[in-house]
Amino acid sequence: MPIHQITIVGTGLIGGSLGLALREAGFDGHIVGCDKRAVLEIAEVRGAIDRAEADIERAIVGSDVIVLATPVGCILSQLEAAAPLSGPDTLIADTGSTKKQLVERVRMILGDKAAERVLPGHPMAGKEIGGIENADANLFRDAVWLVTPIDAGRPYTLHQQEYLDLLKAIGARLMAMDAERHDRLCAWISHLPQMIATALACSLRDKFGDDEAVIHIGGRALREMTRIAHSPYSMWRDIAMTNTENIEEALLRFEQQLAHLRESLRGPDLREMFEAAAEWTTPGN
Repeated sequence: MPIHQITIVGTGLIGGSLGLALREAGFDGHIVGCDKRAVLEIAEVRGAIDRAEADIERAIVGSDVIVLATPVGCILSQLEAAAPLSGPDTLIADTGSTKKQLVERVRMILGDKAAERVLPGHPMAGKEIGGIENADANLFRDAVWLVTPIDAGRPYTLHQQEYLDLLKAIGARLMAMDAERHDRLCAWISHLPQMIATALACSLRDKFGDDEAVIHIGGRALREMTRIAHSPYSMWRDIAMTNTENIEEALLRFEQQLAHLRESLRGPDLREMFEAAAEWTTPGN
């Protein structure tokens, strides 16, 4: 049976953008939003949702798909609330940035029904500034949407496949992998860059304070390197807590590279590092 109603729990940047994108892609079903009242009012005005419900129990009634689009810590608690209340045919999906703990929690709650009831996912898209005010119907266009099936050997259910088809319709490029590989890769390609940007911004602040000359002189390179330092702590706190070991490993390896770079400032290894980095980096990046 086709998807007639989707509940999006968390109608900020990601959830709000999903609602807008579904509408633009021609989804003619009902979209229910669940969030704080002030956020829901804006989501309704912007057309990201059709109905607003601040209570999750009321929000998920009658929905074929529930998308948990909040920070990872909230997703884990909302999963525990939504799973017992939703019907056996209702699909629960999410947009969280880490997956291993989520999969473990799903298996604990739903047992042998976990693989058919839940389809974890993670859109590799976003902005350094969140909120429904910044939601964008084109946010996911040409972006990779990682999917981590709980049982990779099991065929997708009807609702799972229909949900994935909707993600394709909004322009996302789907890629499936297991939860552990997801968290390991994201620690390097997403979480490490954020930590580097945060550390760089803190270093500049400690060294130069509010000296405006730094901003004016820094130019594009500095802006690009520190842009994501504006990202909210509330989101990254949960990521750091649920992917600690992988992030620690990535940071340690990066620290080792920085140390080698510092030791090579007047030696031949500096050239080798620049050439190796240029060879690996794709044109335009």
